[in-house]
Amino acid sequence: MSGVRRPPLRVWVWTAATVALLLVAALLWRGSDAAATRSTTAPPADVPSGTPAGAVSEAWSAGAGLAPERLVAEGRVLLGSGHGVRALDPLTGEQAWHYTRSDARLCGLTATDGVAVAVFATADRCDEAVALDAGTGVRRWTRNLNLAGDAVLDSTSAIVLASNPTGVLTFDPTGSGIRWRSAAPAGCRFLDSDTGSTGVVVLQRCTGSTDVRVRLLDGFAGTEHWTRTLPADGGEPVGLLGADGTVTVRVGAAVHTLSGPDGTELARQPVAPATADVDQVTVGSVSLVRIGGVVTARDTASGAALWEAPATGLPVDPGTKDAARPGRLVLPDPAGFSVRDLLTGAELSRSAAGAPPRGGTAATVGPAVVLRADERVLGYR
Repeated sequence: MSGVRRPPLRVWVWTAATVALLLVAALLWRGSDAAATRSTTAPPADVPSGTPAGAVSEAWSAGAGLAPERLVAEGRVLLGSGHGVRALDPLTGEQAWHYTRSDARLCGLTATDGVAVAVFATADRCDEAVALDAGTGVRRWTRNLNLAGDAVLDSTSAIVLASNPTGVLTFDPTGSGIRWRSAAPAGCRFLDSDTGSTGVVVLQRCTGSTDVRVRLLDGFAGTEHWTRTLPADGGEPVGLLGADGTVTVRVGAAVHTLSGPDGTELARQPVAPATADVDQVTVGSVSLVRIGGVVTARDTASGAALWEAPATGLPVDPGTKDAARPGRLVLPDPAGFSVRDLLTGAELSRSAAGAPPRGGTAATVGPAVVLRADERVLGYR
């Protein structure tokens, strides 16, 4: 009998090379972004019709450490966590879609123009951005960025703002292109920043001065429109409350409402020194400033006071006109939620709900009220 013939040496070499390539490919896959990404999608949301009932109760609750300022988009409730984004049904709280990265930390999440924009940190910097369709979770685009690890996101129509104390950067939420970036001047730091229909606003303080400089930059070009200095003593609370229609700033014992076009002061409201419960939102042509348990509505053009009402929180600017309920907003108050006429403050309807958590922002989605409070989001029906 003849002996078994061994394969030629070249066959052994090819086999070894193939095995090595497969091992390398497997290792690369296990360490890749694709292997670390988990995502699902959903059909477009069927936005419910109707209005909240005369009495509602908590139907669901979810943690939301990184919820965007505009909580509801395309019929979904958008929430951020340590490693990703999820979208919930506003009526049931059930998850509709999600996008997570086990190898990256979520730096920030914002929503505008129908997309949820999330920025992730893969090392010590926030360096990767992804845009997801807010209704379906389908990925629109991804791109690399070079942001500091403490970058904060905000957005308005056609603009996403990323900022930290040393600079700001803006990019297109639907096309991903960088618009412009601006560093804080030498010897200065940005205390706060925001973007809205007026543009991009930064609060700036420089070495040798305790005063606060308010600067309005063009949202698309980055050029400066105006600057205004507000006296401060250096140890008092300072914060930018809003940049839509008017520019609203708290400096110590006062909330200053500044004109969007030129920065002139339209109104000044006193704030007790120990009051931490101060916030603001613009809905349409009305600026709503809440100090403690009272909200004051002001015309964004003139600064004139329109009405006042008790409130424990503020409405969320829907971003789009509500064709079913034009000129209305929902306010959290000590007894539940009141729906009010935007221009007069007249109470049009009420949904009793006991005492919602203080400091929340509320939005109505058909028969549901969605309330963001601290690190929780609550759904009422």
